Amino acid sequence: MEPALKSTSLPALARRFLLFPNRLSLVSFQDLLLSRSFQRRGLIPVSVDLPPSAAGAAATIHIWIPAEPRHSLPPLVLIHGFGANAKWQWDRQIGPLSRFFNLYVPDLIHFGGSRSDGKDFSVGFQSRCLAAAMKQLGVSKYSVVGISYGGYVAYRLATDAGPAVVDRVVIMTAGIGATAEETKALAEKEKRDVSEILLPRKPEDLMALMRRSVHRPPRWMPTFLLRDFIEVMYTEHRKERVELLKELLTKGVGIDPLPVLDQETLIIWGDQDNVFPLHLAHRLQRHLGEKSTLEIIPDAGHALQLDKSNCVTDLIENFMLDKLDDS
Repeated sequence: MEPALKSTSLPALARRFLLFPNRLSLVSFQDLLLSRSFQRRGLIPVSVDLPPSAAGAAATIHIWIPAEPRHSLPPLVLIHGFGANAKWQWDRQIGPLSRFFNLYVPDLIHFGGSRSDGKDFSVGFQSRCLAAAMKQLGVSKYSVVGISYGGYVAYRLATDAGPAVVDRVVIMTAGIGATAEETKALAEKEKRDVSEILLPRKPEDLMALMRRSVHRPPRWMPTFLLRDFIEVMYTEHRKERVELLKELLTKGVGIDPLPVLDQETLIIWGDQDNVFPLHLAHRLQRHLGEKSTLEIIPDAGHALQLDKSNCVTDLIENFMLDKLDDS
């Protein structure tokens, strides 16, 4: 059966930029430039429609896929975190990685162009949607990389699909091993609703999020630009993202006790992570045991793929190509 694919050559944010010329949105324009960057690397955007039977509720997954997959290269899925869409989080990695892998870069449900009318906000639902989308695309086996929230999804996907489908796994700065009590304590430490931090409404909140996520954030940014970013990236589907966050904070991966993955797994963490403490990286490595490797990147925060993009890219490449010991 042919997969239900729809071309998305002109992103919604680009249309917004073009339809309202009197209101110049620099963020929408940058989003358009990122789309062009992905296309220059040989990727095209498609939307995969999933029937209710595929994941438990009807959904549409927007995903960047190779325009011309090279059969000699292994497939690699990059799963973004709880922030902007996939393009903004993986742009620095797709150039180098596209030389060695057929890249698949999805927007998670309720981010970017991915949607669902269902009321399942669990990590398991995100995992099932990605698995169903990859199956419809005809990719039977692949490796996965997930950062932060995407790390939870990658872990669940590797657990549910097993090594017959998911080959190798990279988990980046995701507090998967935190107990329910620790997660609650981390949330309460903020002295405010966590959704107000991760889904900022005001420029000062966005700056606070940047300072929390990036090791050396910019000292100042124009207020109009911060407001533009909030309007473009955090306004749409805010209610659904709040529900996703609540589900994550209460249930995590969604399997208790936490399973041990059968796949070879690389854990990458920044030593200056101010979201998930470094001890959670060591705990996850101990939980996974001999099939796991932990790499700690110095002078990197939570958004380590931005802080140390070349180092992160090299670690992913070497691990996936089984060259980690030689790097």
